[in-house]
Amino acid sequence: MDKARENSSPRLHLRVTPTAEWKLRSGHPWLYAESILEQNRPGEVGELAVIYDRYNNFLAIGLFDPGSPLRVRVLLVGKAQRIDSAWLRGRLLAAIERRDGLFDAQTTGYRLINGESDGWPGLVLDRYASTLVLKVYTAAWLPWLAEITPLLQEELSPEGVILRLSRNIQPLALSRFQLSDGQVLAGPALDGRVIFLETGLNFEADVLRGQKTGFFLDQRENRRRVESLAQGRRVLNAFSFSGGFSVYAARGGAAAVTDLDISAHALDSARRNFALNQSNPAVASCRHEAVQADAFDWLKEHPATEFDLIILDPPSMARRESERARAIQAYAQLLRQARTWLSSEGILVAASCSAHVSAMEFFETVRQTARKSGRRFEEIDTTGHPPDHPAAFPEANYLKSVYLRFEAGK
Repeated sequence: MDKARENSSPRLHLRVTPTAEWKLRSGHPWLYAESILEQNRPGEVGELAVIYDRYNNFLAIGLFDPGSPLRVRVLLVGKAQRIDSAWLRGRLLAAIERRDGLFDAQTTGYRLINGESDGWPGLVLDRYASTLVLKVYTAAWLPWLAEITPLLQEELSPEGVILRLSRNIQPLALSRFQLSDGQVLAGPALDGRVIFLETGLNFEADVLRGQKTGFFLDQRENRRRVESLAQGRRVLNAFSFSGGFSVYAARGGAAAVTDLDISAHALDSARRNFALNQSNPAVASCRHEAVQADAFDWLKEHPATEFDLIILDPPSMARRESERARAIQAYAQLLRQARTWLSSEGILVAASCSAHVSAMEFFETVRQTARKSGRRFEEIDTTGHPPDHPAAFPEANYLKSVYLRFEAGK
């Protein structure tokens, strides 16, 4: 059922460039405005656009967004299907089924829908215990929320459903659809924090106002890896946010953990996350310090101490292709600075969430910077996306991490 127009209106038809045809047939889920050659009428936000190839054969169908240069978010390619409630339900159940067996009762926070890679372009769905957080990155989904919300209630039985909106679509969402970021779509009002489990540890998620959907669920597997390396070590968690890596390091037997972040709000959350896990003897015995400072500036200072394990997980430093080269330089600078704080046999964990910096570029930047330090090192591991955050097309590949263990002496 088309959410934007009455059935009396002609279906929105598009024809696209040969290059766009090839990309769509190859499975790419985006169609940009400049790739559209013909359009039979103006389209409305959220309506279904049917894309035809040069021979007038059905090619794809997707959600139209006239206010975005990314004009169509593709729902399916190849064979025409009716996009209705039953279709949406099938897509939801398929995403849920892909995650069968990934988590047990000790993990109640994870991703259920990962946007384009799960066939829901521009939409993600995260679970935090009994609360669902639906984040929308394109206005094209806004007319469909009245149908999606009861579907989530029927299939997942949450206590609440929270809507999060990308900043760029918030004005339109409010003015045209009376929807706002942090709005409760279903269930009782919340105070903003939901407690959930991750591998037996308690964490809070600020589902109403926090970054992303309230927590960085995509770093779960890296947090577990850090836990396995932390025994007896003094740990620095730079760009710590709410201390997820730090709590894991503490459970792994770290002697001390320092959270470093520019945000007092984030550090307060980190303190609460440590408090939530005081029943664990290792967490309770770990010395925890919080330092509020810009990580780049703080790491420039002359080292006042040494750390045996340093985690560098900065925010995205390349939000567009034009920022890629500068981001690589910033990563190298950060790595050089952090290296001076690392003990002679320390471990460095470097992560990037910048989609415009490839894994190969990032890993080589880390390796080259480590070589220039003059210290011998071993590359322990490289990691990518966790299984609940699949990446089905190139632009979806954003997360990468590398682990280096340095040797004593030259």
